This record gives sequence, structure tokens and C-alpha cells, in this order.
Amino acid sequence: MATVASPMTAHQFDDRHIQWRELAGFKHMLVSIFFVDEAKNRVDLLIKFDPNEKVLLHRHLADTNTFVIEGDHVIYEPDGQVREVRPVGRYTFGMGRDAHDEGGGPTGCVLFYSVRGETDALFDMLDANLNVVATLHTADFKAVFATQQ
Repeated sequence: MATVASPMTAHQFDDRHIQWRELAGFKHMLVSIFFVDEAKNRVDLLIKFDPNEKVLLHRHLADTNTFVIEGDHVIYEPDGQVREVRPVGRYTFGMGRDAHDEGGGPTGCVLFYSVRGETDALFDMLDANLNVVATLHTADFKAVFATQQ
């Protein structure tokens, strides 16, 4: 026999006890890192995007799972056009190896990220011509994580 879920009261995510940190080179976002495993190139973190702002053109070099906790997660094409808007509750798994930008919707966004790399290179930062200008490695996240301790 099928059961029907009872309606639940919606709640806003309370992040007052989250230790938010800046990630060097990224404007319009803060991070809170939960877990870093340098040997397995794994990082779990929260990202808080400012409302209606793009972060930085980049490419994921690792498998990335995301879950939208609050607001809308907006994915942009390299030319600035909106590719996709992911609402609260959306879980996404993907390699994400194409160039894109991302950010928050009208109210910003809080997003859970789980990154699983085959190497320690997790993200390439790109210029407007899609040339790599920097690479984020597992150790970069570990350094930020250490400041939270």
C-alpha cells in the first residue's frame, strides 16, 4: 500500500554557525569546507553565492555532486547566457568538464559540493578566451580548511 507524505513546514537554512571563508581569486562567494582527503583528492564543502552575481569562468576537472540548500544555483555559458537554473532541493551529479560560470539567483544560493578527483587538480580557472590561468588543487582546499580549525 502506498503512503502519502504529509506536508511539512518549509524552513530557511540558518547559516549563523557556519564558518564562512573567502577562497582566493573568487569574488561573490564564500566557502565552508567540511572535509578534505588529499590522498583520495576528495573535498566536501558549502558554497554561498551572492545574489545575481557570477563567480569566475572555470572547468571542473573532477566529478562533482551538488545539492541546492537555499536559493537558486545558476549555471552560465562562457558567453554569459543562462544555461540552467537549479532550484532548492536539486541534486546534480556530473563531470562538469565544460567551461561555465555559476552563481546565485535573486536571493543568492547555498550549495553543497562534493568533489571527487582522479588527480589533485580539481578545477581550472579560465580567461575569456578559455585559456587556463590557474588550477585549484586539493591542497588549496586543505589550506582554507586549516584556517577553519
